[in-house]
Amino acid sequence: MSFSIFGLSDEIVRAVTECGYTNPTPIQLQAIPAVLAGGDLMAGAQTGTGKTAGFTLPILHRLSDKSVKGPSSGRPPIRALILVPTRELAVQVEESIRDYGKYLKLSSMIMIGGVSIKPQITRLKSRVDILVATPGRLLDHVQQKTLDLSHVEILVLDEADRMLDMGFVRDIKKILVLLPKQRQNLLFSATFSDDIRALAESLLNQPAVIEAARRNATADNITHVVHPVDRERKRDLLAHLIKQHHWSQVLVFTRTKHGANKLAEYLLGRGIPSLVIHGNKSQSARTRALAEFKTGSLQVLVATDIAARGIDIAELPHVVNFELPNVPEDYIHRIGRTGRAGAEGEAVSLVCVDELKLLTDIEKLIKRELFHQIIAGFEPNPGIKAEPIMNGSNGGQRRILPELPGRHDRGQRRSQPSAKPSARIPAGPAAGRMPALQRSGGRGR
Repeated sequence: MSFSIFGLSDEIVRAVTECGYTNPTPIQLQAIPAVLAGGDLMAGAQTGTGKTAGFTLPILHRLSDKSVKGPSSGRPPIRALILVPTRELAVQVEESIRDYGKYLKLSSMIMIGGVSIKPQITRLKSRVDILVATPGRLLDHVQQKTLDLSHVEILVLDEADRMLDMGFVRDIKKILVLLPKQRQNLLFSATFSDDIRALAESLLNQPAVIEAARRNATADNITHVVHPVDRERKRDLLAHLIKQHHWSQVLVFTRTKHGANKLAEYLLGRGIPSLVIHGNKSQSARTRALAEFKTGSLQVLVATDIAARGIDIAELPHVVNFELPNVPEDYIHRIGRTGRAGAEGEAVSLVCVDELKLLTDIEKLIKRELFHQIIAGFEPNPGIKAEPIMNGSNGGQRRILPELPGRHDRGQRRSQPSAKPSARIPAGPAAGRMPALQRSGGRGR
């Protein structure tokens, strides 16, 4: 089965084939015909399933249809707007558009914060058919009256769940007012929370609904393992695992930007090449670190949840939760960086006694018990008491402060305090590792 079954233009099929994609993924099989039909769409697909091609390919086909006439005079207008939560995801999506549309006479542009606005203003003076933007920087352009969205035909909200988590609802509503009432709306989300359904109800008009994976599901080809360890020995255990197993490419998640910096410094001191990606880093530093990691020249990339959204690396073998996320759904987003497009992946979580409630919440969400394995020499001390993981100030207690987006990527993600743990990590390893299940077919972006 090839991409030609959809009736896409020969130019698009040729470009997709040259990118190495031959078989559509399940989300593409459902989404592409739905988008081509012209109606609204609400699609649930976990990361790594090929959802980006699921909307970019039909958008390129529709906009390149010569039978559809645009304005007869003046500069060609922006016809498709794709809103994404992070700069990295914007770069990834716009790169896909250029790859798939390289034989078409269509032009795309990326509009993100963290870089000078002047080159973007200059670029807007020439033809832009498809605009990929983060909400904050787009509204900066609106305020400066450098942007006209009055002819947008197709609106995409990509990773809408993350946009809600980051507090972009108000910005999205401001943007919707600037768009024509008659347009096609496409909403893609890794999870279908009640908030997402409420947003969809207000935005979409009798949408087709596609759910390519179970709600809040993780990919079947990802192996999960929890290593119980004392909080003060996590860094040592991570370095041990990387060296012992000769991990060549590892994405590591921390809760805070400060924690990410300290961990990368520690790993560098142990001779493990590491860089950091988070909201306080300049866009050039983030781009450089991500580029080195993608090419395999960088062994470890330490990231926070917000900054890592949009990282798309083919066959990334290992994702490590150095600290469990406060929000259980973020576990799904984090580990979705591995096991992409049918490749095998491993999600490793280093869990201390403080995080037992967080672990329980994750297992409840994904409806499975994660395999536990204690590493010899790093056995947890049963005498260590749990310390609360809290938001905000509370005397001398340890605190977790949510990461705020950069100045141009407005909003604050929701977070929730965890209750005091009530269970103890098992003293011994479980009977065996959960096997990775059968691969899903096809590659996707």
